[in-house]
Amino acid sequence: MVIPFEYAPGATPIDPDEALGLIPTHITTQADLNAWEEMNIVDGEDWMMRQKIIKKLDEGLVRELHRRMFNQTWKWAGKFRQSNKSIGIDWSQIAVSLKDLLDNTAYQIENQIMKPDEIAIRFHHELVLIHAFPNGNGRHARLMADALIVSLGGKRFSWGGSMPLTNAGITRQNYLSALRAADSGYLESLLLFARQ
Repeated sequence: MVIPFEYAPGATPIDPDEALGLIPTHITTQADLNAWEEMNIVDGEDWMMRQKIIKKLDEGLVRELHRRMFNQTWKWAGKFRQSNKSIGIDWSQIAVSLKDLLDNTAYQIENQIMKPDEIAIRFHHELVLIHAFPNGNGRHARLMADALIVSLGGKRFSWGGSMPLTNAGITRQNYLSALRAADSGYLESLLLFARQ
């Protein structure tokens, strides 16, 4: 059975072939899927935060976190997308663009090019722009940024407060507005949103 997916504003639609990768067979509604994914994401979050310090930013870490966040939900967890979406770079450029982002971020950290919050938020923004996976990119990028800032000695980001960003609402609208501003080169709104 294919679930009639409902998407929050700005969410990336799942292609029909990706939808076939759903692992649990008991899920029949979007609400069931959201609850199941949330439990799976907590597992990924627990794993990432146990890492304490990111010793090296690499593709393996990026993929492994996504896998752990979605491995009980999607067969394609941790695998790069193989189709283009309404957001993100051409799928064939993901590996190269991700390597560039990881190398640039490592350079920024090593040379203290900017403050840790800015490094982590720029990393988050660029990771969202790449949109490496079929789905879950925003949630994954936020958790990667959280782990990065903790590794740099800072506190986790609040991402607009206690409201989940997966639901439609003012918090999600503010997040998407801040991302669009960052797309245009204005990172301040995203920095402020992340620390609200």
